[in-house]
Amino acid sequence: MLALLEAIGGRASNTDFQKLLFLFSREAADPPLYEFVPYKYGAFSFTSYADRLKLIEKGILNRSSDHWELSTDGEAAIYSEPGYRKDAESFVSRLGWMRGRELIAYTYKHFPYYATHSEIASDILSSDSSALDAIRNSKPSTVISGLATIGYEGKSIEAYLNLLLQDGVTLLCDVRRNPISRKYGFSKRVLASGCSRVGIKYEHVPQLGIESSKRHNLSSQADYADLFSGYSIEYLPRQEKELTMISSWIESGERVALTCYEADVRQCHRGCVASLIQSCSKDLQVKHL
Repeated sequence: MLALLEAIGGRASNTDFQKLLFLFSREAADPPLYEFVPYKYGAFSFTSYADRLKLIEKGILNRSSDHWELSTDGEAAIYSEPGYRKDAESFVSRLGWMRGRELIAYTYKHFPYYATHSEIASDILSSDSSALDAIRNSKPSTVISGLATIGYEGKSIEAYLNLLLQDGVTLLCDVRRNPISRKYGFSKRVLASGCSRVGIKYEHVPQLGIESSKRHNLSSQADYADLFSGYSIEYLPRQEKELTMISSWIESGERVALTCYEADVRQCHRGCVASLIQSCSKDLQVKHL
């Protein structure tokens, strides 16, 4: 990120730098620097902004509300850790000279999915009906009410949100008892904010969580099966209010995703919750993202 900022002159507006960082990540950096979500001005990375704050705190970037700007210490850091500099310089010679509307239009035309939540697409592409059609066609199909599950293990917040968007999820139901995480993006406040920014509602239902003490010493699938057997038979049926609430969301037209940590639904209690809801709802299908 610092190498890219240096290559474009050490300073860029927020919008310009997000678009350049997106293009650099998609077309030049190997492996990609960041993942992105469709946001109100196009491709956006929450993680890059979290990193920006850390770099400001370290004095690598100057503090600014509307620009990304290298500090003197930041310039020195690049020279001591050359990393992506060659790739950044090559990228800038090809695409990094664009700014403003031209840059936004380029990203919208070449990556229409990331413009699907844009508030300015019709203005930026007012004379390009085919590009606007491509954006409309990149939107997920009409939302079908139903139930999905998703774990965030091994995912960035952007990759996670994209899975929800692409499946048409309208409401994320967090079934962790304690919705905190050392991984950026997945503590309750930040996750709820990220969902809201891409048009997904967030609800926390801690009553469906499992106490962390009961998850200690799970070393095999058989251990998980024993834990979830007791949870499904003895605990879940007593949470009728919460289960009925989730079912009512689905019946009202929401596509609900149950979320917790584990990537493998067989090792997560969200699978038990989904199974019980499914058993009480005729023809309800569950998709594990």
